[in-house]
Order: sequence, then C-alpha cells, then structure tokens
Amino acid sequence: MKLRKECTCPLEITHDILKGKWKTIILWQLKYHGKSSLSQLQKDINGISQKMLLQQLNELREFGLVDKIQYQGYPLKVEYFLTENRGNKIIKALEIMQEVGQEYLNENIKKH
Repeated sequence: MKLRKECTCPLEITHDILKGKWKTIILWQLKYHGKSSLSQLQKDINGISQKMLLQQLNELREFGLVDKIQYQGYPLKVEYFLTENRGNKIIKALEIMQEVGQEYLNENIKKH
C-alpha cells in the first residue's frame, strides 16, 4: 500500500491507511473479539476471502494498527490483535463513524 508523498492535512494519511472495503471492519472485529485467528476473522466478516483478509491484515500491521502472535507447535496458530497505542486509538474514531452510520440508518428506515 502506498501513502501519498505530500499532503495538506494529516487526515489524508489516515485516509490512505484505512481506505478500502475491509480495514475498518477488520479493526472493528478485533475490538469486539480481542485476539482472533485468521479463520475466526474470516467467519466473522461476511464476504471476505482469505487472500484479501491476509492482505488487509498485513497492511494494517505495516502501519502499526494490528500485530500478530505466532505460537510454536503444530498445528500452526496465529492470533491477530489491535496494537496498544495506534490500534486502540483508531477505535475511538471508528466508534464515532459507527454512531453516524447508525443515526443515518435510523433516519432512513423511518422514512420508508
């Protein structure tokens, strides 16, 4: 994933980090389920392929929002989690976005 080289506002960088269909949903799932395996995340996120999930998790790791623990032994066990600083901090923004989305849905359901 590429970040823009020049920006007029730090929000542009945050947008670049989070853009795409799945990243905010992945972060939201990790907020509510805590540490999660790849297979659990895939079950919890309707419609995401394993390839796309891995790609998005790697990008989130690259920017310090998510990390993983790889356990020793067989079968292979990997758990993904929000990072203490940046990962948990971005959740505050996602909670506000969730509220705005819910308000919009409530208003539009009443109209129909």
